[in-house]
Amino acid sequence: ASPRQQHRIGPTTRGVHHARAKDTHMLRRPARDLTRTFTRTFASSSSSAPRVSIERAADGVATVTLGRPEKLNSLDIDMFRAIRSAAVELAEDKGVRAVVVHGSGRAFCAGLDVKSINHPLHARANGRELLDRPDGAISNLAQDVCYLWRRVPAPVIAATHGVCLGGGFQIALGADMRIATPGCKFSLMEAKWGIIPDMGATVVLPELVPKDVATELIMTGRIFDGEEALRLGLVTRLAEEPLAEARRLASEIAARSPDSTAAV
Repeated sequence: ASPRQQHRIGPTTRGVHHARAKDTHMLRRPARDLTRTFTRTFASSSSSAPRVSIERAADGVATVTLGRPEKLNSLDIDMFRAIRSAAVELAEDKGVRAVVVHGSGRAFCAGLDVKSINHPLHARANGRELLDRPDGAISNLAQDVCYLWRRVPAPVIAATHGVCLGGGFQIALGADMRIATPGCKFSLMEAKWGIIPDMGATVVLPELVPKDVATELIMTGRIFDGEEALRLGLVTRLAEEPLAEARRLASEIAARSPDSTAAV
């Protein structure tokens, strides 16, 4: 089976295989009307601004926007929930032919919002919500933001710019393709916090680069740019306008047979 058909997340789920189909615990929704462009938002419990929005176009391309630009789209608990909800919805939508994921403002995603997640009033509850794995699921909420993109039957393209760090990089790694600016900064920074990048990188990274390269990037947590990411095989191509290029590629793929793209 190809990497898109066979996958595992985290040390507790090694050897778990799956097809790119919806999880049994997900509710089936009817296919969307894609005759026009429209937007779906996933709001924050602490702000009126949506954390994530989905814009669906008539050609079947869905654009997912991370919407916390004032914090470089860093991951607080509301962002985790919103990304999961968006990925689940798109995985169930038979009208979607391709997906583009990008960040609003100056960055794709700066990674975990440590201050917010570890707030004294919410740290314990946040930790439980992020790490608890429901019965029958193969990933927890923290891992869902990477893993669930691999459950979307349509191809997923991440368009990165600015910074793509830590958990943000792992979200991008969950996509099938990545288009980045030459100067986009990448890093798996978890080693600096005394943890491992187990939101998905420990599994996905060795699929893309040799094991020794993956080990070096994880152990050092060093920052590298889009040029090096391309040489390493971590991004598909470079573009000065990655969102426009990702949408162009998504539209090209959407015009092809959905059966063939789902089978790759």
